[in-house]
Amino acid sequence: MARLTKNRKKVLSLLEKDKAYSLQEASALVKEITTTKFDASVDLDIRLGVDPRKANQMVRGIAVLPHGTGKTVRVLVLCTPDKEQEAKEAGADYVGLDDYITKIEQGWTDVDIIITTPACMAKVGKLGRVLGPRNLMPNPKSGTVTNEVGKAVTDVKGGKIDFKVDKTGIIHTSIGKVSFAPEKIYENALEVIQTISRLKPSAAKGTYFKSIHMSSTMSSGIHVETKSVAGI
Repeated sequence: MARLTKNRKKVLSLLEKDKAYSLQEASALVKEITTTKFDASVDLDIRLGVDPRKANQMVRGIAVLPHGTGKTVRVLVLCTPDKEQEAKEAGADYVGLDDYITKIEQGWTDVDIIITTPACMAKVGKLGRVLGPRNLMPNPKSGTVTNEVGKAVTDVKGGKIDFKVDKTGIIHTSIGKVSFAPEKIYENALEVIQTISRLKPSAAKGTYFKSIHMSSTMSSGIHVETKSVAGI
């Protein structure tokens, strides 16, 4: 049997077996059980009572975290020349069209978000094989296909995230960093959970929020009591 490390013993002493914590308690506790030397991400795993195989039970949406993600987001805007200045002024890291399309076709994907306009989708759509598997393909539902490229860049840089239920019925998303104050972690988590609550499909029957767990990179998961979250 492997010997428990000092950090592991500390974590086990802080987490009560089979206990469900309030969202506020979890937001403070996740900081205490994180032992990584780097600024770990804080994540939510939310299991929903939906069948993602059915189109009328798909849950996908956008949330703007009140305190941002804590991450540096690299944004590429693929647009026509008349939109380039707007994108640059909003803080886009890369702006252009044909040159970047060629780079992507050759395998370059060193960005976190790609934003484009409806007029450019005919060209961008051909990059599906490269961008699709990396979850970089612009999509109108996530707000990354829009004529308001400046606003889209500002939103993404300011903490906008998009989420989608996976084939097992779970939404997994990052909501900040362990360096955040507990109150900021709580408020970011609450925004995501309440946004998901508003997206409940009418076809979904029974319990919508099956379970909620909060964790940080490489930490144990904290079971969150769903009844402790207002508005769900």
